[in-house]
Amino acid sequence: MISINMLSHADSIKGQGVLSAHDEQVNLVRQIEDYDIEENNKKICDITHFHTVNLEYFLILPFIKRKSSTVAYVHFVPETLEDSIHLNKLFRYVFYKYLIKFYSSMDWLVVVNPYYIDVLNDYGIKREKIKYIPNYVSNDKFYKLPSEEKIKSREKYNIAKDKFVVLAVGQLQKRKGVLDFIQIARNMPDIEFVWAGGAVFGKMSEGYDEIMNIINGNLPSNVKFLGLIDRDDMNEVYNMADVMFLPSYEELFPMSILEAMCVNIPVLTRDLDIYNGILFDFYCFASDNNGFINMINRLKNDKEYYDTMVEKSKAGNAFYCKDNVKNMWKDFYKECLENKVKKHEKRK
Repeated sequence: MISINMLSHADSIKGQGVLSAHDEQVNLVRQIEDYDIEENNKKICDITHFHTVNLEYFLILPFIKRKSSTVAYVHFVPETLEDSIHLNKLFRYVFYKYLIKFYSSMDWLVVVNPYYIDVLNDYGIKREKIKYIPNYVSNDKFYKLPSEEKIKSREKYNIAKDKFVVLAVGQLQKRKGVLDFIQIARNMPDIEFVWAGGAVFGKMSEGYDEIMNIINGNLPSNVKFLGLIDRDDMNEVYNMADVMFLPSYEELFPMSILEAMCVNIPVLTRDLDIYNGILFDFYCFASDNNGFINMINRLKNDKEYYDTMVEKSKAGNAFYCKDNVKNMWKDFYKECLENKVKKHEKRK
């Protein structure tokens, strides 16, 4: 039996994608035969998989590496943190240095988007130790509901059943495109815009004061901010929407896209290079607010185009299915073990 110890403190902050990605990945690999999955266990396992970059993990790393193959999940790099959390210059400099040192100290790194292989390589990390394995979302948790359930969900959140609903999911940060989301809604008063997610880092969230001032005092009547929603309740939130809209300026591989694809609604994002290698033609995109307005209007008024993008969303869900991603993890962990054995024999 191959033992894998999953180390994570992602649950210390609710409502962040790191926690969702951790839960989905751990539940997925538990289904692989011959693997004994531990979580936050103090014993040394064959493989130690770090899901977060806590200092306590870095301090014990030399002891773990004596007997264990070490893996770190790359959920963020300095570029993605820059516009997420407001940090003073000294702390930011020290943390970024520490982050790259943490990644460099691992035997293996796993990125959820191949775009970031080049980014990590630019920081001096060898390509050979970086593996791409996409995020995954279980269809047991996210799935299309019957029409009557969709109506009930809208009633729950006080949304008319005949409204065209555009949903955004994510933390309240400027890089997520919150201000653009509100501005677009001002120009489309006949459409309901709903945002699910909160400022999980509080006042440290970039743009917190500006965003909260608008939400609390100058919000269009067709916009609803639902706040932080428990993940167990998010399936009904996706199902009450007609479109999933992600106006973010920076992402890795948002769990919200996969979750929306599970319920078969079209996905609209900003035109970013990072999506080219993971979303292919499964989504629609635009470059600015005028483009988003035109695309939303097309999805609302052109039934043939809307139906086409529903099928694209279904195709994306099928592409990132459980078996495909599970096999990628199975092959990767096997490579980790084989590499560990070779290193051990060389030391002998």
